[in-house]
Amino acid sequence: MPNASRIVKLALVQMSTSMDIPANIHKAMDQVRTAARQGAQIVCLQELFNAPYPCQSEDHDRFAWAESIPGPTSNAMSQVAKECGVVVTGSVFERRAQGLYHNTALVYDVDGSQVGFYRKMHIPDDPHYYEKFYFTPGDTGFTVAKTKFATIGVGVCWDQWYPEAARLFALRGAEILLYPTAIGWLGADKEVYGKSQHEAWETMMRSHAIANGVFVGAANRVGLEDSIEFWGASFVFDPAGNLLHRASHSSETIVMVECDLDRIDVQRTHWPFLRDRRIDAYSDLTRRWIDA
Repeated sequence: MPNASRIVKLALVQMSTSMDIPANIHKAMDQVRTAARQGAQIVCLQELFNAPYPCQSEDHDRFAWAESIPGPTSNAMSQVAKECGVVVTGSVFERRAQGLYHNTALVYDVDGSQVGFYRKMHIPDDPHYYEKFYFTPGDTGFTVAKTKFATIGVGVCWDQWYPEAARLFALRGAEILLYPTAIGWLGADKEVYGKSQHEAWETMMRSHAIANGVFVGAANRVGLEDSIEFWGASFVFDPAGNLLHRASHSSETIVMVECDLDRIDVQRTHWPFLRDRRIDAYSDLTRRWIDA
């Protein structure tokens, strides 16, 4: 008899944060528990979920928000994964050493063991996203986590704009790409650019799903923090680029979808992009620019 369909229930937690870090951790873990009670098997938390987004200004005091791994936030993730029997992922402000900090995604399997570790590779530097002040670019490569329910690749926010990153996650066997995210509108830009900015974000992520034949999800935060109105709208696309669910722009919520992992092979055999790649012709992709 053929194997049963591999259906995985994925949850994305979309929430706001306060200045109270322990309260934010408690709130996020309660959201994981709620998702688990609703049947979730994999739960993705947003970028830097335990605190307000720290990078709107260059403030040395905010390095105090960082923690070693293991630490309070990562320990809470491990404990709730084991307690609920679910896979839990999200990103934390990692203090690796004195003067060396990362934005690091962690994955904990159903027994609480850490099976995924990824340091954000692409670090932006834009108005109110001054991440280069805080984070050193990652040195892990594009790692994947083999969990009880699926192999997942977890990038972090700015990583989601890079097709090279999505492809490398997929080539390492990722069936689901997850992107803990903190993206929103600056007040002066929203009226003129807001719609196109949001659509560009979704279009880019949808293209990762199609080009690689994988499920793609982004867990974003909501609420107004200083100058950024985080736009929520957490979503999941299937391997054909169909939108499975999109959250609201303003409400705290849990996005819950079923991912039929058998759809990956179906999609890739109908649109065989991986088969037809010209790997012999892409060496120039490692160059910064190609002069005429």
